[in-house]
Amino acid sequence: MVAAGSSAGEVYLGVDGGGTKTAYCLISDGVPIAHFRGESIHYLTRGMHVVEPALRLGIGEVCSVAGIEPGDIAHAFIGIPALGEVRDAIAVLEAIPGRVLGHDRYACGNDVVCGWAGSLGGADGVHVVSGTGSISYGQYAGQDARAGGWGELLGDEGSGYWVARQGLNAFTRMSDGRLPRGPLHERLAAELGIDDDFDVVDVVLNQWGEERARIAALSVTVVAAAEAGDPVAAQILQAAAQELARLADAIAARLDWPAGDQVPVSYSGGMFNATRLFDEFEAALAASPIAYDLRTPAYPPDEGAAHYAARLAARTARG
Repeated sequence: MVAAGSSAGEVYLGVDGGGTKTAYCLISDGVPIAHFRGESIHYLTRGMHVVEPALRLGIGEVCSVAGIEPGDIAHAFIGIPALGEVRDAIAVLEAIPGRVLGHDRYACGNDVVCGWAGSLGGADGVHVVSGTGSISYGQYAGQDARAGGWGELLGDEGSGYWVARQGLNAFTRMSDGRLPRGPLHERLAAELGIDDDFDVVDVVLNQWGEERARIAALSVTVVAAAEAGDPVAAQILQAAAQELARLADAIAARLDWPAGDQVPVSYSGGMFNATRLFDEFEAALAASPIAYDLRTPAYPPDEGAAHYAARLAARTARG
C-alpha cells in the first residue's frame, strides 16, 4: 500500500514504542525494507534520560540496515508510550525526534496510534491493546478518542501486568486457604523458584524490585494454568477479556458510532497471542450491544506507524 500523494521510492519510518521494547520499521513503495528492535522508550518507567539515546540508537540501526541516513527519511511517525499523560513532558518528548532525525518531517503520538494504524490499516474503527499495559484508541469521521492507558497503579485492566497481578493475588489466597489450590499455585511457585509461599514477597518486591515487565511476564503462567484446568486462572482471563471489550465499548460510544452500524475492531499486544484470552475477548464483543466486526490485524504496529507516516506526508503535501 502506497499512500496517495506520496512519492515512489521515498522512505518512511514508523516507531512503535512499547513498555518493554521499541520496534522500528522503514517502508518504501509501501513495502518494509528494514526492521530493528531496541530498548523501551517508556519515559515514566525508565526515565526521560533514556529516550533520546534509545531513539538515536534505534533509528541509526534501522537506517543502517536499509543503507540510508536519518536525513533521507521522507517522514516519520514516532509512537511514544504514555505520551500525553504528563502535560509538562509533551513538548520535551516531541522535540527529541527532531534532534535525532536532523529535520522536522515527523509527527509524534501515543504508541496506541501505531497499533490502530497497523491493525486497521488507518481506517475508521477501534483498536485495543493488551501487552504489558492496556489501552484503546479509535477514529471515526475525522474524530478520535482514547480509553484506558492509566498505568498499572490506576488501571491497565486486562493487560499482561493486570493478569499477572490477579494471578499473584490468587496465589496468596490459595496459600492461606481463602481459595482452593489449583494448578495456578503450583505453576507460579515453580516459576518464581520458591519453596515457601511467603518468599513471593521477597522475590517480587525485593529481588525484582516490582519491575513491571518481569511481573507482566507471569501472565504466561496464568494462561498456562487456565489451560491446565485451573478455574481461578480461567476466571482471571475471562475478566481480562471483558475489561478489554469495555475499552472497545468506550471508544465506540465516545465516537458516536451510528447505532446499528458495525464497528471494525482489531487488536495488538502479546496477550492476544493467548488463544484462551482471545476467545474470551471475541465472546465478550459478541455479547456487547454494539455490533462489532472483529478483524485480524493488517500490519504490525511498527509497520502501521510507517504507513501512517506516509499518509501524514501526503496530507502535508496536499496542504
